Amino acid sequence: MSPRRSLGNPAYQVAGSVPELMRKYCRALLLTFLVGTIMVAEGSDYPALQPLVDSTEEHGLLVPPPGTYSGPVVLERSITIDGAGKVTIDGGGKGSVIYIETDGATVKNLRLTNSGESHNDIDSGVQVKGNFNVIKDNVIDDTLFGIDLAQSEHNIVRRNRISSKALELGLRGDAIRLWYSVGNKITDNIIRNSRDTVVWYSSDNLIARNDARGGRYSLHFMYSQYNEVVENHYEGNSVGIFLMYSDGVVVKDNYIAYATGPTGMGIGFKETSDVEISGNQVLHCATGLYLDVSPYQPDTTNRIFNNLVAFSGIGILFLNDWKGNLFRGNQLNGNITQVAVGGARTAKRNDWSGNYWDDYQGFDRDRDGVGDTPYELYSYADRIWMDVPPARFFKGSPVLEVLDFLERLAPFTDPEMVLRDDTPIMSAEISRK
Repeated sequence: MSPRRSLGNPAYQVAGSVPELMRKYCRALLLTFLVGTIMVAEGSDYPALQPLVDSTEEHGLLVPPPGTYSGPVVLERSITIDGAGKVTIDGGGKGSVIYIETDGATVKNLRLTNSGESHNDIDSGVQVKGNFNVIKDNVIDDTLFGIDLAQSEHNIVRRNRISSKALELGLRGDAIRLWYSVGNKITDNIIRNSRDTVVWYSSDNLIARNDARGGRYSLHFMYSQYNEVVENHYEGNSVGIFLMYSDGVVVKDNYIAYATGPTGMGIGFKETSDVEISGNQVLHCATGLYLDVSPYQPDTTNRIFNNLVAFSGIGILFLNDWKGNLFRGNQLNGNITQVAVGGARTAKRNDWSGNYWDDYQGFDRDRDGVGDTPYELYSYADRIWMDVPPARFFKGSPVLEVLDFLERLAPFTDPEMVLRDDTPIMSAEISRK
């Protein structure tokens, strides 16, 4: 007989002799019955899952019988809980549903619901304080925060479906929160109607192929270096990706759309250096790209290559006339204002080369794919909306269009050159290669 086998219920797969397995199985059933009775006596409708967790040995597998169980559940050993898509854990409206306080545990195929509402305690679907844990294929709903990783390394958060409590946007918790956490992989999660995904004081994490909608910040970095953000889909959030004081980040091949509202932006940087922004599609945003004193570190650059920035109010907005950004191979198409700079300054101190501009009016007589004359962008009367904030209401309106036309026809003052691209690309397809 195999030393590892299932008795009675395949849920309890632990090592040992047949009598030992039988004793543990009976003890688990007894504990479940007793705890369930106590919980019902205290007004709960569900038995507790914790006794089954406690009866599972180190590195063991627990597949609870289908049904709903009461939380919280605390994991202090490296076990696997597999709900097989048939188990719900209800937090009872207090605290977090699951606490992982160990290394090497796995939580999968569960529905986790009804956490508390304390922001101070970070009431979550799953709170992680450990390393090399796996949280995957769970449905996490009606929880304030979704998954919280604090001082945790090399965890995997994959294919979870996360939504917050039905509160005002600013009062919801974050779908996924990394705090002083290194080397984690956050991939293939679906997020709906949570607040933010945040990566704070955390480095060397991978955030890939997630789909977030209906929130505030799709992804917010603060003091977090050398992270990688790849192939995410962020739509209908107030802000797409925002990098604050976070150097060496790679943001590649993401789709960001409909970041609208007064502060809406696709990708924003504040005092951030040495980043690569490449291959992204930024569409239908109030502002496509926003740069605030970036790059900040001396003798560094930000490399902004081969992005599509289209159908936005402002394609690229600079807070001031900072320098050190390289814009190459980007496609700017259908934006009301291609590039704007606060404070009546220009963006000429940045490197503009080989970008596609849909308002370029030059020719390509030698048919080499590059315009024969430079693309030059000037600010005329249409920048009134920047100097006089109330005029922003009329941005893109016929009133400002007429003023802009008259200013171009017979300038009352010398227009200010915003930028010059000496090698504008004639075809959008070429610039995206």
